[in-house]
Amino acid sequence: MRQIKKSGSKLTYFMVWCFLALNCFQEFGSDAQLIPQDEVKALQAISDKLKNVNWKVAERSCIELDGGFNNNNNNISDEFVRNVTCDCTFQNNTVCHITSIFLKGQNISGVMPSEFGNLTQLKVLDLTRNYLNGSIPTSFATNSLVVLSLLGNRLSGPIPKEIGDIASLEDLVLENNQLGGPLPPSLGNLSKLKRLLLSSNNFTGTIPETFSKLKNLTDLIDGSSLSGQIPNFIGNWTKLDRLDMQGISMQGPIPRTISELKLLTELRVTDLNGPTMTFPNLKDLKNLQLLELRNCLITGPIPDYIGEMTNLITLDLSFNMLTGSIPNSIQGLRSLDYMFLTNNSLTGPIQDWILNFKINIDLSYNNFTKSSATSCQQLNLNLASSHSSLAVTSPSTLCLKRSLPCAGKPQYYSLFINCGGPEEDFEGNHYVGDLQNDGISNFDLRNAGQWAFSSTGEYMGKVDADYTASNAFSLNISGPDYYQTARISPLSLNYYGLCMLNGNYKVKLHFAEIMFSDDQTFSSLGRRIFDVSIQGFKYLKDFNIMEEAGGVGKGITKEFDVDVNDNTLEIHLYWAGKGTTAIPDISVYGPLISAITVTPNFKNHSGGLSAGAIVGIVAASCVLVMLILATLWEMGLFGQKDTADKDLLDLKTGYFSLRQIKAATNDFDPANKIGEGGFGPVYKGVLSDGYVIAVKQLSSKSRQGNREFVNEIGLISALQHPNLVKLYGCCIEEKQLLLIYEYMENNCLGRALFGHQGQKLQLDWPTRMKICLGIAKGLAYLHEESPLKIVHRDIKATNVLLDKDLSAKISDFGLAKLDEEGNTHISTRIAGTIGYMAPEYAMRGYLTDKADVYSFGVVALEIVSGKSNTDYMPKEEFIYLLDWAFVLQEQGKLLELVDPSLDSRYSQKEAMRMLNLALLCTNKSSTHRPSMSLVVSMLEGKTPIQAPVIKRGESGRHSRYKASELLSQDTQPLVSSLSHRSIEQRDESIHSSISLQSEQEFSSSRKLP
Repeated sequence: MRQIKKSGSKLTYFMVWCFLALNCFQEFGSDAQLIPQDEVKALQAISDKLKNVNWKVAERSCIELDGGFNNNNNNISDEFVRNVTCDCTFQNNTVCHITSIFLKGQNISGVMPSEFGNLTQLKVLDLTRNYLNGSIPTSFATNSLVVLSLLGNRLSGPIPKEIGDIASLEDLVLENNQLGGPLPPSLGNLSKLKRLLLSSNNFTGTIPETFSKLKNLTDLIDGSSLSGQIPNFIGNWTKLDRLDMQGISMQGPIPRTISELKLLTELRVTDLNGPTMTFPNLKDLKNLQLLELRNCLITGPIPDYIGEMTNLITLDLSFNMLTGSIPNSIQGLRSLDYMFLTNNSLTGPIQDWILNFKINIDLSYNNFTKSSATSCQQLNLNLASSHSSLAVTSPSTLCLKRSLPCAGKPQYYSLFINCGGPEEDFEGNHYVGDLQNDGISNFDLRNAGQWAFSSTGEYMGKVDADYTASNAFSLNISGPDYYQTARISPLSLNYYGLCMLNGNYKVKLHFAEIMFSDDQTFSSLGRRIFDVSIQGFKYLKDFNIMEEAGGVGKGITKEFDVDVNDNTLEIHLYWAGKGTTAIPDISVYGPLISAITVTPNFKNHSGGLSAGAIVGIVAASCVLVMLILATLWEMGLFGQKDTADKDLLDLKTGYFSLRQIKAATNDFDPANKIGEGGFGPVYKGVLSDGYVIAVKQLSSKSRQGNREFVNEIGLISALQHPNLVKLYGCCIEEKQLLLIYEYMENNCLGRALFGHQGQKLQLDWPTRMKICLGIAKGLAYLHEESPLKIVHRDIKATNVLLDKDLSAKISDFGLAKLDEEGNTHISTRIAGTIGYMAPEYAMRGYLTDKADVYSFGVVALEIVSGKSNTDYMPKEEFIYLLDWAFVLQEQGKLLELVDPSLDSRYSQKEAMRMLNLALLCTNKSSTHRPSMSLVVSMLEGKTPIQAPVIKRGESGRHSRYKASELLSQDTQPLVSSLSHRSIEQRDESIHSSISLQSEQEFSSSRKLP
């Protein structure tokens, strides 16, 4: 493959090294050429602190051949000798200074020495791929560094703001560490900076505005948890050669100013959050060799001008919502080697030029309607599940259709695959082999159509990387031998069980990390992170094998119960750009799996059905269909009603008749009323089969027409997650708008925490932690994982319901506003609850997902304290619990907030983590609040929490309290414009979290949906 042109990083290193070397190797015979004593002491201190260095430093070390840096004994390798450079031209060639230190890949360990800062003439410090820990010393600010590379270590903590004082700095390489916190604005002062490489760290917050001044940047790589929108000022970086923003938590759209970066050769932006966007204007970026806009919520057609990018080698627009046909102009790209368009909504015919294009192409999972393809894999072209409609002419083309339908009679009810390994027997089961070492754009049908796998993606920086893995470091792995091998993929890996009997199955996925070492070297510092979905549902997000298993070389099995309804089982592993990408080597990243075990949770009756049984089933089915048709006619769904009602028949959610619902709720008997939510009353119902449901009766005044209602409910019903209340179906009859939800046995979190005596639940500490994490995961799904990207707008304790196991489930999601148009500034209507609303939303109507983050922070505070934010007033001058929390934080007494009922039966460490996280989430600035996915990571202890201390100031309360005070005053014009069903005033007769009919309502045993 043709190599993509890299930036001038190697040239920078080479020129600096040559300059230093020329100075180094002059006049070494002079006895007067000595290293100053302060540098001798600094070097010796560095040697003492860093293991495996073993310098013997003296004043004459730069010139002596039998000692110092040139001592070639058993403890010092040749590479150490070459990598310390002196400049002996100071003070008329009488003084030597250390000007460069290269210690790359030497497995040096220890804390990063601050004494590097005493080498005032140090120009280059390269400690790449070692095992250094601690923080980056602030003393670097005293150096004259041009190049600082700390890639591939264990450094933690924030980037010191003092780094921004190194005016000479051109290369700052901090990739693949454990650094965190916000990026310091002072880095914007580095006017000479060319390379800023920050990926595979834990940075939070937004890109500082000061970065707009970095006009000499040629290379920017970031793959951390930064949030906010991609800033418009990226257009200032006109010298940029490579822009890599992969695996970030930022929001689109990609700004129009991207068109100013006309020197770009590599543009990689992936996995954006936020609203959908049209294809960015890249027409003037003629030099692009790599264009990767993956999973960026891009809609509309692929622009024709892509065919004018004559240098393009890789085109990856996969996992978007692109429509239309593939532009014919692309066939003129003679340099193109890779084209990934999988998982879009492309339509029309697949032209013959595509079938004959001898490059790697993946068109799987699209909606094409016609092609002359004779199989799903043609040369290097993957066409699996690529057609929405197709006249199938042979079994070999059946896999072109969506859902990979069975070519014959469904017959399989188990599946055993040794992923990446040979055919073998394990634990009494025969596992088929999976040794094919292909995976760029592959679909491979195996075992006479019993199963298949599909792999997509090109490894970054390494053309000949493998797609199967073995025990590279000879790890001592216990358990079955399938843990010795694995299949890997740079991006997306699918396994399919085909022609399976429908039913419920136990799916076991076996993992073991076998590509990292288990010693104290940089090879052990890798982090492999990916997502796992089965049947289209994401079961594991940010899954880290090593972390889950407790180390490398340790097997772990994840078990799932899943339904197969269309005779096809699909297991999908996807890399969202997170984790490390170059440890222990380039291309070690992406999903990895060792084995798959699928067994039925039902008894298989292989004898088949008798002819009499078949006749009986057919007859019963005909009668059932006739009854359904008669019922629908009686309901007016054939011709008499408008076409919007007919859309209900196409909904994937269930349809309930009004007669059913009236029977279930005893004609909406007030005795069955279990609450009054923000969108109408809620009733408990029992269906004829004994199944308990909750019925939400929406206000008919809010009805915009049946079509709009059906569309909205259809979209909401598609959102399924363990921490969201499940929507079973709906009913539209006689001006009734009804939603049917799963019934929640333990009511709501508000009642569990704040209910009257006899209503409150004694929630122990682990349960509170579980509830908090469940809320966070549900919100992370709504914000970042669901196809709609919904902002809830009214997160509060009574919109969090509890099932029989006290697992948290969010309710009323999607009913306030489906945030699918990217409108962040809403001036006509604000939906929310006083005390839970973010200041920018309450005061200015500015809505982003960070408004939910704020509300979550308030609820998290309530969970820890057991007190209501709006009802708890410890002192007269404090309106809310949140106000008091910030005061206690300033005083270092946060743990005083912990619910006294817990006594000492809680973890102080976990409590401090939750309290600090709650205050971080309620930061007055939305940009400084973490994303919900980062909140999940913090709750799980994967990411450190660095909660800012926000002082209340001398001028009065914080703006968040002012916002709440404004909303509490009836005279404020903003409040007068708020919807009464979404804003709830503080009142003793109305609970702060949900509007109930009376105090007695809260003391009953009725349940909320």
